[in-house]
Amino acid sequence: MVLRRLDVRGLDEPLEAVLPRPAPPGPVSAAVAEIVAEVLSHGDAALRALTERFDGVVLDAIELDPEAPKAALDRIDDELRGALEVAHRRISAYHEHDVVAEWELHTEGVRVTELVRPVARVGCYAPGGLARYPSTVLMCATPARVAGVNEVVLCVPPGRDGRVDDASLAAAAIAGVDRVYRVGGAQAVAAMAYGTESVGAVDVIVGPGNRYVAEAMRQVSGVVGIPAATAGPSEVLVVAGPDTPAELAAIDLAVQAEHGPDGAAWLVTWSEDKLEEVDAALEAVVADSARRDELAATLAAGGYGCLVDGPEQAVAVANVVAPEHLELMVDDGRRLLERVRSAGAVFLGTRSPASLGDYVAGPNHVLPTNRSARFASALSTRDFRRHIHVVEADAEAIDLLGPCVVTLARTEGLDAHARSIELRT
Repeated sequence: MVLRRLDVRGLDEPLEAVLPRPAPPGPVSAAVAEIVAEVLSHGDAALRALTERFDGVVLDAIELDPEAPKAALDRIDDELRGALEVAHRRISAYHEHDVVAEWELHTEGVRVTELVRPVARVGCYAPGGLARYPSTVLMCATPARVAGVNEVVLCVPPGRDGRVDDASLAAAAIAGVDRVYRVGGAQAVAAMAYGTESVGAVDVIVGPGNRYVAEAMRQVSGVVGIPAATAGPSEVLVVAGPDTPAELAAIDLAVQAEHGPDGAAWLVTWSEDKLEEVDAALEAVVADSARRDELAATLAAGGYGCLVDGPEQAVAVANVVAPEHLELMVDDGRRLLERVRSAGAVFLGTRSPASLGDYVAGPNHVLPTNRSARFASALSTRDFRRHIHVVEADAEAIDLLGPCVVTLARTEGLDAHARSIELRT
């Protein structure tokens, strides 16, 4: 079998006790810490040395010519340009709808105003090198622009020829990226967090990456803004019933697994026959794929076929796994939706593959991974904006609410707090 079989039918103990958990960072943490320290100490020199070590590229200029994205946009074919523009339009529309407006509340003589202010500078990370992800450029830069961010920069690893691919650069032009840097990995995250001679420090860093990139974001969090859920290797959990087409379940497992090692692909079903069918179909997909090595590596470490008692237990498993992508590939998916508690994004029915969300559905494809969907959400305009509350009180508020402040302050032994009210009465 391609998928490692789990059977939780009739289980008496909690699912959390028996389902496999993601591996801790381990040696990755120490390796990333060394990279971050090197960039912090040596700036551009470290970026050049690390890019040569990890990407096999000797960099001259770290930043690309500002005209490079526009030139790439002019070079790409009309079909690709049209697809990028459709994706950008739909991503923009969704995030414009998602923008939270300022508001005001006036009660008992106190006016509270909620100000919403964008951060000044955002750094986007898009994987690159041997692959290219122009969709990620759109997903990271577009909501930042919608949120009103003044400057958006992009870090992307160079290919073996030292170039950044035209598709990613064209996406940068469409999304309104201001600067593009040819640097990737943990060193790119460190550069954007602390700044170097070429790369200015940013206020917020967003974007998906491998486990080194995700760990680097964890380590610089607090120095710079990092969304609550850093997006690491891709994950999917497909809930399939007896009538789910096996070939569709198999290809959707492969969609996320083909990103490469360290991800996860779960099939959860209450039909042993369906598990066998999907496993066989997935084996055929792997054998026929141009990315069979990436697929095989992901499935060997993180591919699971889980047998459950029924649809309700299937969703219970999903809530424990808290996958990046949850596909309810069953006819009654909407009924099950009310039971979903932890997922980065949910895709209902057989006509809603996660790949639709990866490109053109509109919501962001930068999603929480590594079970962080238990407490975090997809990237949105809120990750690029700060909420500042303003308090304005009148004499009525001091008379009405002041005694409560005095009582609470004296209870806590904070005499100056109490006196600050008494001097105003």
